[in-house]
Amino acid sequence: MERDGRHIEPVSQKAGLETVYLRLALAAGFITAVTDRFGLWGPYGVPNVAWGDMHHFTTYAGKLNPWFPGFMIPALAWIVTMAESTLVITLLLGWKTRLSATLAGCLLLAFAIGMTAGTGIKSALNASVFTASAGAFLLARARFFPLSIDSGFRS
Repeated sequence: MERDGRHIEPVSQKAGLETVYLRLALAAGFITAVTDRFGLWGPYGVPNVAWGDMHHFTTYAGKLNPWFPGFMIPALAWIVTMAESTLVITLLLGWKTRLSATLAGCLLLAFAIGMTAGTGIKSALNASVFTASAGAFLLARARFFPLSIDSGFRS
């Protein structure tokens, strides 16, 4: 196939499957964080449990957002939790994937900035939030999304 005198390879049946992997990986990151806040991984203090409940998450959210007045932090913690929960669903289903990926990238970048401000750059790098944010922004630029509502679940 040629366009403007250049050879263009046909799109492979397998092309784009990396977007499925990235959608699943981003959704997994969000769902594990949300379920941690509700104690599904165990109570606070158990190995590999970051918060264990909303109270501990809200305290952490305050640490990552020193620029917000304290009275706003509980609402912010719930808004972030609802946003992440919504992104889990939209990314898993591949619905409005470009928008979902863009919002995920922005949310993850906000986490990265907050982690850097509140706990230092090393914690943000250890949690790979910059990498996840970049991946989400790349997902938003994909041409098509196989195995998704957006593509009618074609592979």
